[in-house]
Amino acid sequence: MRIVLLGPPGSGKGTQAIRLAQQLGIPQLSTGDMLRAAVSTGTSVGRKAEAVMESGGLVPDELVVEVVAQCILQPDAENGFILDGFPRTVAQARSLEDLLLAKQLNLDCVLELRVDEDVLLGRILNRAREAKINRHAVRVDDTEEALKVRLQEYRRRTEPLTDYYRSKGILRSVDGLQPINIVAASLLEAIARELCVPKIQARA
Repeated sequence: MRIVLLGPPGSGKGTQAIRLAQQLGIPQLSTGDMLRAAVSTGTSVGRKAEAVMESGGLVPDELVVEVVAQCILQPDAENGFILDGFPRTVAQARSLEDLLLAKQLNLDCVLELRVDEDVLLGRILNRAREAKINRHAVRVDDTEEALKVRLQEYRRRTEPLTDYYRSKGILRSVDGLQPINIVAASLLEAIARELCVPKIQARA
């Protein structure tokens, strides 16, 4: 079961990816985690990515695709995976398709967390307030200005992926502003419908 999870910053994508991975028994592959792992293990692609990251630049597509390729072909991803944070662009989506086709594989479904941006902003600012009240570290990007920039970048680079995958008939959208458990159940239901399998029951 090979799944891509899409959603704007603050939509709860990381949280839901972890829950889905636990429910389905397949690894969650986060682009950030994959890049950091490649850097820490000192692989050739990790060394190249580290140089770019230290300079403050964006890791180029070819390096990101190479890191993803190494991870999805590992034994623990043999039965599937959930990609969180990749692809971010249509070009990356095409590279992923080429990579999978070379191994005679394909994506089973693409899940999108839909959100209302005004509600999302309120959620992010509330998260920052609660962190301050509880004397926890506040994420540096949990500000109105930072979120607007991140959403603008998401709309420009990543949102076109929804049309791309919709045209292929594998996009399923879920309201990402519902309570966490309801979102998780809705995602599992969408997967079950896409794969024509009996409804997947959420674990307690």
